[in-house]
Amino acid sequence: MPITFELPSALQQYVAGERVVVLEHSCGTVSQALAALGERCPGVVDRVLTEQGELRPHVNVFVGTESVRFIGGLAAPVRDGDTIVIVPAVSGG
Repeated sequence: MPITFELPSALQQYVAGERVVVLEHSCGTVSQALAALGERCPGVVDRVLTEQGELRPHVNVFVGTESVRFIGGLAAPVRDGDTIVIVPAVSGG
């Protein structure tokens, strides 16, 4: 089963304007899924991860409805059929 990424409009320019990217192979963790996405769409991952390979503070990543920050970070498990959602952080003042 594939893994699906849902991307915000700010990242869609790196995937030919698509909102959804489907990867047709299994990945065990969020890190592995992002690496697979990076092979296909390197511009996306460069904006999600720092140069040290950590999640950027202004980016939220969810597996389904769970924030990866609370379920193991980049080591959070990903199962076949999961949807990974990337959302820019929103703040106000």
